[in-house]
Amino acid sequence: MASLLQQTASTDRENAQEKISYPAVTPEMKLVQEALFRHVGKPIPRKEDGRLITGKGRFSDDFSLPGQTYAAMVRSPYPHARILGIDTSEALESAGVLAVLTGQDILDDGIAPIPHSPVPSTKFDMKLTAPDGGKPFVGPHYLLPNDKARHVGEAVAMVIAETAAQAVDAAEKVAVDYEELPHVTSTAAAAEPGAPAVWDEVPDNVFIETKFGDWEATDAAFAKADHVIRADFHIDRVTAVTIEPRSSLGHFDAETGRYTLYAGSGGAVRQKNELSKVLGIEPKDLRVLSFDVGGNFGARNRAYVEFGLVLWGSRKVGRPVKFTATRSEAFLTDYQGRDLVTKVELALTKDGKFLAMRADNLSNVGMRCVSLSPLSKGSGLITGSYDIPHAALRARAVFTNTMCTQAYRSSGRPEVTYAIERLVEIAARELGFDPLELRRKNLIQPSAMPYTNAVGSIYDSGEYEKNMDRALEISDWNGFEARRAEAKRRGKLLGRGFANYVESSIGSPKERAEIEIKDDGTVEVVIGTQPSGQGHETSFAQVVADMIQVPVEKVWIVLGDTDIVSVGGGSHSGRSMRHAGTVMAIASADLLAEGRRRAAELFETTVDSIDFEGGYFKVSSTNKAIDIFALGRQTRATAGPLRVGRDNEMHTPVFPNGAAVCEVEVDPETGHVQISAYSTIDDVGRCINPLIVHGQTHGGIAQGVGQAMWELCAIDPTTGQPLAGSLMDYGMPRFDNLPSFNCEIAEVISPTNPLGIKAGGEGGTTPALVTVTNAVIDALKDYGVTQIPMPLTPFTVWQAIQQAGTPGQAIVAAE
Repeated sequence: MASLLQQTASTDRENAQEKISYPAVTPEMKLVQEALFRHVGKPIPRKEDGRLITGKGRFSDDFSLPGQTYAAMVRSPYPHARILGIDTSEALESAGVLAVLTGQDILDDGIAPIPHSPVPSTKFDMKLTAPDGGKPFVGPHYLLPNDKARHVGEAVAMVIAETAAQAVDAAEKVAVDYEELPHVTSTAAAAEPGAPAVWDEVPDNVFIETKFGDWEATDAAFAKADHVIRADFHIDRVTAVTIEPRSSLGHFDAETGRYTLYAGSGGAVRQKNELSKVLGIEPKDLRVLSFDVGGNFGARNRAYVEFGLVLWGSRKVGRPVKFTATRSEAFLTDYQGRDLVTKVELALTKDGKFLAMRADNLSNVGMRCVSLSPLSKGSGLITGSYDIPHAALRARAVFTNTMCTQAYRSSGRPEVTYAIERLVEIAARELGFDPLELRRKNLIQPSAMPYTNAVGSIYDSGEYEKNMDRALEISDWNGFEARRAEAKRRGKLLGRGFANYVESSIGSPKERAEIEIKDDGTVEVVIGTQPSGQGHETSFAQVVADMIQVPVEKVWIVLGDTDIVSVGGGSHSGRSMRHAGTVMAIASADLLAEGRRRAAELFETTVDSIDFEGGYFKVSSTNKAIDIFALGRQTRATAGPLRVGRDNEMHTPVFPNGAAVCEVEVDPETGHVQISAYSTIDDVGRCINPLIVHGQTHGGIAQGVGQAMWELCAIDPTTGQPLAGSLMDYGMPRFDNLPSFNCEIAEVISPTNPLGIKAGGEGGTTPALVTVTNAVIDALKDYGVTQIPMPLTPFTVWQAIQQAGTPGQAIVAAE
């Protein structure tokens, strides 16, 4: 493996990709790498599942403290309204009520806004700026607002009472005097002249506007093109619908002056650092406990106002305070995902070679900017898997009177993948090319890696055409016509959709691992990247077990408690295995180096004469040996625990990639769509545990298919009221509306990290939206349907069939 890294790094230097630096391979690291594949790459069942399926999980709502009280939120019924006053008197007189707190109390106590820091900060992120090129105004996120409510459901007051029922009852008695204001919820409408301003500081609502690519060269390429294809798309808004509604329990200890928060999240360390700033305290005075998390997908990566409110509320009432959201509250106020309006153009030669691309992307961040990751990540990948020499992108973000959006599984990449893959499909149809051959003609070749795309993203490695061929093979592409004929005999329309994809994984750059050999014969690994169902307790253990050559069952992962975990970027952007694996590899090398030093001292020899094999330190050419656990025990008294800690910072991105094929049956009478088959090939780099990666792929497909078929955070445009407030209003993928997936893993090693990992958690989602859409449009092609909006509900599909051929329905033009 070391030689592979060195060879690839040499190739990179020959290709003058000086922007990427690859890790040096130390002697200790080489030793570690050579030990791989005893556990790494094996489908080891998840260690954590026994605990989870027997009810022994430690989820946020499972925790209670003596004397705890309960919080309920008073939420705005308006999308935009000035808060003229709040009368708390009747609520305060209600049974069991201890306090009613408002935005004025927040200001009086000096409670600061949540410092979300939404602009991505790693070296290779696309740099987004305000329209004037400066730092953007993102809208201060106070725990409770004192000026305005800016979306339906925003918390404007908190009631604390002895019981949850008393808190809810009293919340209904809080009288808020609102002045209703004009609102805007539509992404496109918010950017139009004269739209109501969400923030006075940004009168036109557009607070990000940045251009990428070579505009002059792109314009020149379009001028000489034989064909130009244009399309407009809106990839609408969805929400995570985590199985565990968000919950938080806060406790302030007056004797110690310390706060404790129990709250499931994507990263306890980040929550600690942000919430300590909100409270105006030192980070050491806040302990965050985040153990088992019942679903995240990005929705839990940023702090929620309730996390700060229960901590502050506990200080105010002198007792622990607990809040658990109802499902309807979650639908209204969980951070949401997607919501991109994009206008795209593709320039081609007469024989189908792509010359250039233009894109105008408008991202809806909601009432405040929590994260610009979706816009940034998508901006770097507008050209997808294709060798498009020139591109010009205008990237904008806009405020609206809606709940904040945030990075949601494969943040920003499904949106731009939808745009480029639909555009290629439209080009093939309009210009008479075979869609697969048009793609194949323009794919980036392995010899071009590392490949710098037209907006500056550097793809690390990949075999795109090979993925495409394998996806077609495992889906039995050539047998489709026979299946179509059989479906037709049953009165159904069979369609198939294909998409290539490439996505990026960067994520928070800092990570730390601490590894200790315990006296009881186990290995304890402290790591700051915590799971929300991804199987980290197993896959992380596999890496360390191979590194130090011990059985995997002896390795235990410790996470989620900031009194133990001091550094950690959390689980997002497909960073977990790559960042944690890298720092664990480095720490393991350090541990073995320290073990060799101790063994040399124990055996009274030199470090150079100590070998390490099979978990034993051995003196070369002798029978003297000691296993790593005995060494730890024997040297503890003189040298302390056999323990190391290592920090690492890694900015270099990786680019997982693959291809997907979907087949659907459409009932032309009802518009009902049934997915009959779904196949995918995903290049995840080094695969640590294929069983876990396949599970991640299955979940990722389900989330992408869910958005394509059923999911939508619908909002009434006239009133601004959300229309999906329960599972009766919001469609979800289920076991009975999805087929068994046919998934394979490709392993094209990444040269950017010691283990060669890319990412495996988001590839299933990235192409799914467009693959399903392409399949449905293919099924309806004889009706003349060329475009159809998501979600592809029976009514939407039936309506498209009824309106097929009506002028003005398809927003597609060709020159």
